[in-house]
Amino acid sequence: MPIRFLLTALVAAFSLNLGVPAKAQVTAAERAEVEEILRDYLLQNPELILEALERLEARNQAEQASRQQASLDAHREALEEDATSPVLGNPVGDVTLVEFFDYQCGYCKQASETLQQLLDQDSGVRLVMKEFPILGPASLVAARAALAAERQGGYEALHWALMSHRGQLDEESVLALAAEVGLDRERLRKDMEDPGIQDSLRRNYRLAEALEIRGTPAFIVGDQLLPGAVPLERLHGAIKETRRRTAP
Repeated sequence: MPIRFLLTALVAAFSLNLGVPAKAQVTAAERAEVEEILRDYLLQNPELILEALERLEARNQAEQASRQQASLDAHREALEEDATSPVLGNPVGDVTLVEFFDYQCGYCKQASETLQQLLDQDSGVRLVMKEFPILGPASLVAARAALAAERQGGYEALHWALMSHRGQLDEESVLALAAEVGLDRERLRKDMEDPGIQDSLRRNYRLAEALEIRGTPAFIVGDQLLPGAVPLERLHGAIKETRRRTAP
């Protein structure tokens, strides 16, 4: 934070403490005098600047968490019940975990291995997949192909294949992976052009914006939003806490 901005804030607080009426005009000379006093004081006590910045950061984080919680509550149905978002794991599981991801995201690929372990270890997890292609045209091609694969009953197979793929993706490599997992390439190519797929992706973008999700992966379980490649133990803990909160 620029010291000039900090000084301005402190001058305002200083004026209030002196009992200056809200509508009173502080002259330029008076402001300069107060700023000089405060500047000297801060230079003699620089730890106060760090303390102020830490408090500001803590306040900003608390405000963001509050906004995100309100958004989670407001968009719960769209997060968990959108019929166009594929579901892995147990479709009638007792805990819903939502993931926003991109097929070209290295951290998403890392998280993919964690998720497979989670689903193997916890048969009660319902995993909702939110395609969120933000890393370029190839990401969009992969997301459209994955959603189109659902129409052949092949979403899960293509999803894991795309996540396991190393190197850059393009349309040809995506279609080749689709063929490897048993999908009809030409049908997939045609289904990828369905406007409904683009509509589904737009809804995911809007959801991410409402929740202030700006990177991948990002996970939502219960009232928690967990950004990044979350360790398996932390996911287990968040799921356990959600079960505890929602138990009858």
